[in-house]
Amino acid sequence: MSASQTSSSDVPADVPTLLVKIFGKDRPGITAGLFDTLAAYSVDVVDIEQVVTRGRMVLCALVTEPPPGLEGDLRSTVHSWAESMKMQAEIISGLGDNRPRGLGRSLVTVLGHPLTAEATAAIAARITKTGGNIDRIFRLAKYPVTAVEFAVSGVETEPLRTALVTDAARLGIDVAVVAAGLYRRAQRLVVMDVDSTLIQDEVIELFAAHAGCEDKVAEVTAAAMRGELDFEQSLHARVALLEGLDASVVDKVRSEVRLTPGARTLIRTLKRLGYQVGVVSGGFTQVTDDLKERLGLDFAHANTLEIVDGKLTGRVTGEIVDRAGKARLLRRFAAEAGVPLSQTVAIGDGANDLDMLNAAGLGGAFNAKPVVREAAHAAVNFPFLDTVLYLLGVTREEVEAADILDIG
Repeated sequence: MSASQTSSSDVPADVPTLLVKIFGKDRPGITAGLFDTLAAYSVDVVDIEQVVTRGRMVLCALVTEPPPGLEGDLRSTVHSWAESMKMQAEIISGLGDNRPRGLGRSLVTVLGHPLTAEATAAIAARITKTGGNIDRIFRLAKYPVTAVEFAVSGVETEPLRTALVTDAARLGIDVAVVAAGLYRRAQRLVVMDVDSTLIQDEVIELFAAHAGCEDKVAEVTAAAMRGELDFEQSLHARVALLEGLDASVVDKVRSEVRLTPGARTLIRTLKRLGYQVGVVSGGFTQVTDDLKERLGLDFAHANTLEIVDGKLTGRVTGEIVDRAGKARLLRRFAAEAGVPLSQTVAIGDGANDLDMLNAAGLGGAFNAKPVVREAAHAAVNFPFLDTVLYLLGVTREEVEAADILDIG
């Protein structure tokens, strides 16, 4: 589906207007032909909207009433022209412009694979129950998921998000609700977690495999998950198990890192659209610095494994990147990029990312644990990282255009 819309100055509510509707098979010249026909009657354009779905067009033009005595002739001429174009026409008399939209503007992105009629009906009904009105619907993508965007007015963003996120989990779809406005396209900094977000792996586990201590690392991780250790304690405990490991293993781990499907497409498209992109990680700079270079990232920060005389010491150096540290780094990156925090996007999967997700203008949970999905502004539960683009209103056509530019 594609749509375009424009509007002129306000028309008083008591001024007679005509809604001219043309529908049928789409072809070049329909829009120009209609307005050429209307031009003979000295009408002014109040509003235009055009939608094309699977080759079928619906074109609506709201125009002022023609001079006295000419309305009948206008109607006859428009119907004759439409028939000559093998289209149908409908003309409805009324007063004034469209009714003003209610206060509150939101964009609701719905992702489904597939997107069922049942899920779509439930989302539309929930929007209505919250007091919202659907002003426009636009398809962003048809693969690898179906992504549809609803423009909603009449309800504030936060209560709408709360209502729809609850329904999304039950319906097996993903829903993102953001405030509408120019700022959405102005979001110019995206910061991602690394382990299980940008990449499919947990870097500490890759190092542990070379040290032969995978089971012990897993035990410490499990203790942290149970709340027996905080992140910093668990980090030190796990890194201590790597003591004595030869530094040459760093290159081996780098070669073993697997990017999440869609990661390159996500970053390439964001960069083509003028975004800055960074990563923060509770992992290690020995890997994130390599990712920064390989992927052309603007920012990267993580913990650093200490290496002395060619061996890992079992310690980390510098400031620890933990849950609070990730949020601090988001703010630091935003300041360096010259981007307001409200125009930042953060993507992560674990509880360690929650402060960062909450601090960002848009916090997105990617294949995340339930507690993270519930707290984030938006959630994506598909295995392709580039589906995050649809939460930003980027269409599949724009993604493909970026790919073509990159190849060129």
